Amino acid sequence: MSPESRSQAIAAAVILLGAGLVLYFLPTIVLWIGNFSPTLGIAVGFCLIMAFFAIFWLRARYQRCRGK
Repeated sequence: MSPESRSQAIAAAVILLGAGLVLYFLPTIVLWIGNFSPTLGIAVGFCLIMAFFAIFWLRARYQRCRGK
């Protein structure tokens, strides 16, 4: 395994681990915030789900800019 592919694998693992933790605790977070404001709970849930996709989208753009 080349150093470049190793760093890519580590980055993907860290991103997936972080996203997995956020998704695991997402219902608890949304319900807790929803006690204060249901609209805010929906907004936070939406933002957390979209952040998962935004990270991979930004990483793909970065890789394209580097010519990979």
